[in-house]
Amino acid sequence: MTDPVPTDTYTHGHSESVLRSHTWRTVENSAAYLTDHLTSGKRILDIGCGPGTISLDMARRVNPGEVVGIDMSAEVIDKATASIPTDATNVSFTQGSVYSLDFADDSFDIVHAHQVLQHLSDPVAALLEMRRVCRPEGVVAVRDADYRAMAWAPADDRLDRWMNMYQAVARGNDAEPDAGRYLKGWAEEAGFSSITCSASIWCFADDEDQEWWGQLWAGRVLDSSLAEQAIAAGIATQAELAEISTAFTEWISEPGAWFSVPHGEILAKP
Repeated sequence: MTDPVPTDTYTHGHSESVLRSHTWRTVENSAAYLTDHLTSGKRILDIGCGPGTISLDMARRVNPGEVVGIDMSAEVIDKATASIPTDATNVSFTQGSVYSLDFADDSFDIVHAHQVLQHLSDPVAALLEMRRVCRPEGVVAVRDADYRAMAWAPADDRLDRWMNMYQAVARGNDAEPDAGRYLKGWAEEAGFSSITCSASIWCFADDEDQEWWGQLWAGRVLDSSLAEQAIAAGIATQAELAEISTAFTEWISEPGAWFSVPHGEILAKP
């Protein structure tokens, strides 16, 4: 008898403010550590592909190789499929779970997951499945944020409250919001033969980036699955979420405004 597939809760959900951040992502800003492996002819599985912007970028780089993007959300897969350019014949999207990949052993040269393991109740099981479908000479590439390592200026008690709220909601989902720092250990537990570790940072510190990041989170703390879960669990009230939203809006125009988001990265060989 096989073990049951875990049923995880996605902390963020798929509100407009969440998808707005996902569609911003590219290989350059979210998977630069993988660039040297994105060569012509590679076959790639992009897990948790969301609206597919990273998948499409990869497909352009590995053409005539193939990219398959999977996501648990049928709605998001529909949006990703609708966004495929007519000349992009080497990319496809399908619904699927990282815990039970519908692919044979040794099917892909690269198995990629960006901001996925932090939302899982069993990241090691996910890595084992990713390792199964990766060819022996291939690589499993994973990048995740580390929420507790995020830093911002100026100091604001309301943003401290945001962090504590986010941590509580994510951990209430049996997830690990500080996943970036644990990727190496999880990969070791999953039995990879070789693991190369790195780290990189998103930095929001110029006018355009501050506006985008601040407005994104000002909206997300009010209208997303995160907000709904925080209220339902008694972690925050609607009034508290409104205060946090205001803090993000005010942060945009603060002198010396800074927000950095560190990420852990691994390239693991089966």
